[in-house]
Amino acid sequence: MPHWTVYTGNSEPHDGIDRLPAPPPWRAFDGEPVLPPPRDADDEAAVSPDRVHRARSYVATPESVQLVNAALVLRRPLLVTGPPGTGKSSLAYAVARELGLGPVLRWNITSRSTLADGLYQYDPLSRLYAARQAARHGGDGGSRGVGAGDTASGAGVEDHLRLGPLGTALLPYSRPRALLVDEIDKSDLDLPNDLLNVLEEGQYEIPELLPAARHSAEGTTAEVLADGTDAPVTVNRGRVRCRAFPFVVLTSNGEREFPPAFLRRCVRLKLRRPGREQLTEIVRAHLDTPPGEAAHLIDRFLARAADGELATDQLLNALYLTGVAGLDADSRDALAEQLMPYLGATADGDGF
Repeated sequence: MPHWTVYTGNSEPHDGIDRLPAPPPWRAFDGEPVLPPPRDADDEAAVSPDRVHRARSYVATPESVQLVNAALVLRRPLLVTGPPGTGKSSLAYAVARELGLGPVLRWNITSRSTLADGLYQYDPLSRLYAARQAARHGGDGGSRGVGAGDTASGAGVEDHLRLGPLGTALLPYSRPRALLVDEIDKSDLDLPNDLLNVLEEGQYEIPELLPAARHSAEGTTAEVLADGTDAPVTVNRGRVRCRAFPFVVLTSNGEREFPPAFLRRCVRLKLRRPGREQLTEIVRAHLDTPPGEAAHLIDRFLARAADGELATDQLLNALYLTGVAGLDADSRDALAEQLMPYLGATADGDGF
C-alpha cells in the first residue's frame, strides 16, 4: 500500500490516524481550544448493536480503501454513491472503528433538511420561558442566572442551544471525527452548495452567541452541548473552527445530479453491486452459515438481482432465517423467495 495509507479495511482497530500525513496548505485548520477525542461509550446511540455490527463486519474493496485514504489525506468529503444495500453508510462506521475516531455523528437528510439543522438547534421559546420564570423569582431562577434582560444581551442563550452532527464534527478535536451525511440526494436543491461552503471553510458562526460575546464581561466564551453527549464544550466568540478536518461520508443512491462545484470538492467513490466472491466474503463476515447452503442462496440472489433491484441485507436475512428454521431445500427456497422481493418496479410491474 502507499506510504500515506492509514485505513487498511481489515476491521482491526489501530492508531494509524496518528500517522496521517500533514494536510495540504490550503486545507490546514487551527481551531481552538483543542478538544480530546471522545470515547465510543460517550454516545449511547452510536454503540447500538446495529452500528457496532456494521463496523465489525464491513467488507472493504481495494477501491474503497484507496479512496477513503485519499479523502483522509486531502481533508475532503467522500461522496459515496451506489444502489441501496451496497454498504454506503456502513463504510463510515468501519473507518471510525478501525482508526479510533470515536462515535460516528449521523445526519439523516430529508427534503426538509437545512444547513442550520446540521449545525445547531436553538429553541428561543424555551429561552423566553426561562427568562420569564427567572424574572418572577427575582432573576435567579435560571441555571445560569437568566434574567429579564437576558434576551436582549444574549446571556444564557447557550442553555437553549445544542450543536448538531455537522456542527459537532467541526469542533476543534485533536483527531478527526467521523460524520455520516446519509442520503444527501434527498435534500432540496440548495443544501449541497450550502454544505459545501461550510466544509470548504471548516468553520461556522452561531449568531445567537455573538451578542453574548460582545456583552460578556469575560468577553469570549460559551459552554454549549454537542451532539450525542451531555458534556458541554467551549465555543469562543460565537465561532466554531475545526482543527482536524472530520472524515465526512456523504451517501447518495444516485437519484439526482449534484452541482459541479460540489462534485469537484469531493472525493468520489461509486459502489457497485457485489459479485459472487464479495457476497461470499460478506456472508462469512456476518453469519456462520454452512458453505453449501450459503452458495445456493447466493446463486439465487444473483439470479434474481439480474432482473430487479435487491439489497445485500435481504440475502443476509434469508440466510439467517432459513438457518434458524432448519428448513428442507424446497421450503428454504420458498421462504427465500418471500424475503427477497424487489425494491423497485420489475419488468412485470410488480413492486415492493
